[in-house]
Amino acid sequence: MYLYTDFDQQLVNERVAQFRDQTERYLAGKLTEDEYRPLRLQNGLYVQRYAPMLRIAVPYGLMNSKQLRKIAEISTEYDRGYAHVSTRQNIQLNWPALEDVPAILAELATVQMHAIQTSGNCIRNTTTDQYAGVVAGEIADPRPTCELIRQWSTFHPEFAFLPRKFKIAVSALEEKDRAATSFHDIGVYIVKNDSGEIGYKIKVGGGLGRTPVIGSFIREFLPREDLIAYLEAVLRVYNLHGRRDNKYKARIKILVKALTPEVFAEKVEAEFAHTREPLKIQPETLKKLDEVFTPFDYQNFEDQDFTALFAEHPKFKQWFNVNTNAHKVKGYRIVTINLKRAGVAPGDMTTAEMNLIADLADKYTFGELRTTHEQNISLADVPQKDLFELWQTLEQNDMARAHIGFLTDIICCPGGDFCSLANAKSIPISEAITRRFEDLDTIYNLGQLDLNISGCMNACGHHHVGNIGILGVDKKGAEFYQITLGGNSDHDASIGDILGPSFAADVIPDVIEEILNTYLDLRTGEERFIDTYRRVGIQPFKERAYA
Repeated sequence: MYLYTDFDQQLVNERVAQFRDQTERYLAGKLTEDEYRPLRLQNGLYVQRYAPMLRIAVPYGLMNSKQLRKIAEISTEYDRGYAHVSTRQNIQLNWPALEDVPAILAELATVQMHAIQTSGNCIRNTTTDQYAGVVAGEIADPRPTCELIRQWSTFHPEFAFLPRKFKIAVSALEEKDRAATSFHDIGVYIVKNDSGEIGYKIKVGGGLGRTPVIGSFIREFLPREDLIAYLEAVLRVYNLHGRRDNKYKARIKILVKALTPEVFAEKVEAEFAHTREPLKIQPETLKKLDEVFTPFDYQNFEDQDFTALFAEHPKFKQWFNVNTNAHKVKGYRIVTINLKRAGVAPGDMTTAEMNLIADLADKYTFGELRTTHEQNISLADVPQKDLFELWQTLEQNDMARAHIGFLTDIICCPGGDFCSLANAKSIPISEAITRRFEDLDTIYNLGQLDLNISGCMNACGHHHVGNIGILGVDKKGAEFYQITLGGNSDHDASIGDILGPSFAADVIPDVIEEILNTYLDLRTGEERFIDTYRRVGIQPFKERAYA
């Protein structure tokens, strides 16, 4: 993984000192709320319903055990003993005191972490597949590209105050997109041209929120050395033409739609003609970035035969089949640690669990771990010979439920329990559905299925792109929930269709069960929910849900 240079460390340390001074001046009444707001936002600090929320940057979801232990330590000393994994692969603290945030940032800086640009109208944390670099089938490891974008975008003076927030994702697999790349302001797809050269295909104008949009491709092939020049051109066009008079129409997706993708692309190409030569990336820079992410010193392990263990421990077999993935190196496996448990908000980890995960990363991998878009944690390099022992530890600590990618592996925003923007609570709805579908055989029979929950139209829970989406809405002060069907965040991206009028909270588990029973009645063979829905349409589900 990328490690700070002396320059990086100095930059972060100076930012901590700067924000400490800004916060002290604000608390002393020398800065107004309006003056302080953009300063705190660009340091990851929100003011939520009951307390501030600090969003800690986890660049492209990659961190080490020392960093996770530091977050555990901080959550004990300055928060309430837990932390939350967000869909943007960052980690959030929900209860820090405002006056403690500079001290928290100083602690993070000691382990090469920060909260810079995790909020505000700037370029946010770049995300990618949580299995980047270890999963078979990648055209190239996307992490060097993510790190290049991170270095370019951090403190970029021209893009510090964009019309609205700006998000970039990088995809390197043709058959799977675990980063929802189509729904980003810029989607960067690693591709090969007919000559075998590695470059990028560029998509712009994706996004969720009040106006969900699937991005449009505007460049079929971009040489690798031109990436920063082209991204700069896109941002300049957006910065110049994006609306600033209405925050609901300020995202790049609105601009691309208004201009049309074709006209937007023309403007980008015109700007690219000016940026291309000055911002061309030199071969030695690309080589240096690639070397940062060279493979670990993998051992010559054989693939394991688990036949006997599977027969003796059926739950281990379930976990192996569902919560682990193939690794491109023989004798290793990718493990996803489940953070979706009944009685626990999706994506939450206690201090004890964070320390345990850090210990497991040190014992069974190379000391690294990944936060995932689905709000779980992955250990990317586990020797197969250690899987049973690892599973036993996770099972003892309620982190081995074998449902990754299934119905109850729910993506869920903090909702009305924390967020001041939310119209309704999300966590209790997730809890009710999780308890309704506790039986693993039932969820396996349903097949892989994404269920996403958001507490408001800002769509932090990505409800638009869940195969089943749930959106909290306000009806004259009461919390109701709108259902969408048919969303998908993979390469064949789609936005869910609204089923009809919203439902009261207490009937949501019943409605979801009826939707799923309708699917089971209509599916053909092993057809997935999304495929059945696309084949039969919304009407059968609507008739049954409102019967």
